[in-house]
Amino acid sequence: MTLPAQNLLADEASPYLQQHSGNPVHWRAWSPASLEEAKALDRPILLSVGYAACHWCHVMAHESFENDDVAAVMNRLFVNIKVDREERPDIDQIYMAALTSMGEQGGWPLTMFLTPDGKPFWGGTYFPRDPRYGRPGFVQVMEAVDKAWREKRASLNQSADGLTTHVGARLAGAHAATELDRDTLAKLASGIDGMVDRDLGGLRGAPKFPNAPFMLTLWLSWLRDGNATHRDDVLISLEQMLSGGIYDHIGGGLSRYSTDAEWLVPHFEKMLYDNAQLIRLCNWAYAARGNDLFRIRIEETVEWLLREMRVDGGAFAASLDADSDGEEGLFYTWDSQEIEAVLGDDSVLFFKYFTLSSPHGWEGKPIVHQSRSQQTQSVAEGERLMPLKAKLLAVREQRVRPGRDAKTLTDWNGLMIAALAEAGRSLARRDWIDAAAKAFAHISAAKRGDRLPHSMLGARKLFPALSSDYAAMTNAAISLFEATGDWSYVDQAGQFIEQLDQWHADAEKTGYYLTASDSTDVPIRIRGDVDEAISSATSQIIEAMVRLASITGNLDLQERAWKVAEHAAGRAAQQSYGQAGIVNACALVIEPLKLVLIDDPTQSILVPVANRSPDPRRIDIVVSIGSEANRPLLPGGILPPTDKAGAWLCTGQVCLPVVTDPEELDRLLRRQ
Repeated sequence: MTLPAQNLLADEASPYLQQHSGNPVHWRAWSPASLEEAKALDRPILLSVGYAACHWCHVMAHESFENDDVAAVMNRLFVNIKVDREERPDIDQIYMAALTSMGEQGGWPLTMFLTPDGKPFWGGTYFPRDPRYGRPGFVQVMEAVDKAWREKRASLNQSADGLTTHVGARLAGAHAATELDRDTLAKLASGIDGMVDRDLGGLRGAPKFPNAPFMLTLWLSWLRDGNATHRDDVLISLEQMLSGGIYDHIGGGLSRYSTDAEWLVPHFEKMLYDNAQLIRLCNWAYAARGNDLFRIRIEETVEWLLREMRVDGGAFAASLDADSDGEEGLFYTWDSQEIEAVLGDDSVLFFKYFTLSSPHGWEGKPIVHQSRSQQTQSVAEGERLMPLKAKLLAVREQRVRPGRDAKTLTDWNGLMIAALAEAGRSLARRDWIDAAAKAFAHISAAKRGDRLPHSMLGARKLFPALSSDYAAMTNAAISLFEATGDWSYVDQAGQFIEQLDQWHADAEKTGYYLTASDSTDVPIRIRGDVDEAISSATSQIIEAMVRLASITGNLDLQERAWKVAEHAAGRAAQQSYGQAGIVNACALVIEPLKLVLIDDPTQSILVPVANRSPDPRRIDIVVSIGSEANRPLLPGGILPPTDKAGAWLCTGQVCLPVVTDPEELDRLLRRQ
């Protein structure tokens, strides 16, 4: 079977793939038909993986994929397949693991050469069109690969077989279960603490990423074991990144990473998942310290989210590009004359609280950031600064905007829905909870039968979902239940777990695969154990099962979660730094917290205390005084009395005595 000798990306549901639909390259999307074409032509595959907000992906596209001469070589020698890593994280993870197994540095764009049956034999990341940066030119690379394919094919096939076997063992292999151990979290947190930059936050060196899985490890260590150093690691990291150029001080929201050690010069793309995790971390930090910086940054980031990232139906877009008008960061940067022209005499006040910097190597306009003292002062003077920032934002809105990848990814939306619901509870923002509920309803309504899509763009939907989609939406449903008391969310969470069991469970019922059992175009069904910028699919599944079991009192689900966690812990034992998410999830399995609150909804005294003390380990269930419906079981099958206000805090199968005084509950929750 061969496909038309032309570019076939125009009808794809990915804006990233659509961006390449005008290339002279005969691109195909990843599909069974594309793989069959390679076999029919007996031609190797050139696989290019990227995403819409990736700066170097755009550079390589402009230099090579838009060039007729380069495209002619690609079309003559290869079957060319383009993948959006956000649409197909399973494909991305397989071939990224292959590249790193070759001893190469990973990154995007990912450029891999595969045998006609999809096995990797060589690859790299960005290649310039012409030789430079110490890298060979892309045409040279392709011609060398073609020569090796023609002259050393047997050897390449042998190495491809070996590499595929290695990647399969690494990403899909089975390991013996290991007993869950409280010390595992403490050891990992201690190791991460040893890598933390005491002055600048984050991990030492550059580039600097927010690294939410590591931040969660440190925070759980503080909550469980009282390690204040680990708490401060997180707080310092947040304070530093929120003063740096990685944070958008005019419009809100966090960029993906900083190119330097000071959080100053970002790659300016903004990702939905980073900002979901920022909201959660700031919510916990605000509850722990009461520092208004964290509350303000949550408010600014949610304002940005609702202003710039909402798509039709109320769900959220995947990302914003780093570039506008062909220049990275142009939309976000200012020189002093521009600020003075907008603010006039008020610019003096602005420059009291903000700094413009053009560090060595940065070629754009200056970047807005703050010193730590400016940050502290600006929190106290926030009311005076708001109208100034609003004026600058209004002018900025007239600039050429960065591109938006408007596809709705189910798993990333699940993360943001949970973050919005949790922050809405803590900060008494019902409008945020409503926004989360609307996004959840939009995605839930997109099901085909009982199955979620992984991605949507307008009317186009990509099925089937990944295990991460069901896990993230289960956790989102539970967070919405906690925020609203609506038990229909618990029912939906149970349905998501049923779909997970039907389509993703392994034969032994000891874990789950990232891809569904009826996905026919993956060379390897991987587990989804490895963290990236967000915690792994496996860790999100374990968390979802534990949380749902805590709400429902379902002991069978609780036992299954324990079993899945033990096997995941066995797989993660030798590489815990890359699988911190699994370690974090196992800590939740060992000691889940459940808070049952009986309160008067018209004049609550206990619920506000719980709302102000969010804890990622804890499930909160609220029942109205006098209600007999949906009374949650305490461990041991005991029904709590509902005749008066009271709070029961349970760890595993053990509950503390009932608490009726709000101040006592506050002390109890802050001590846990």
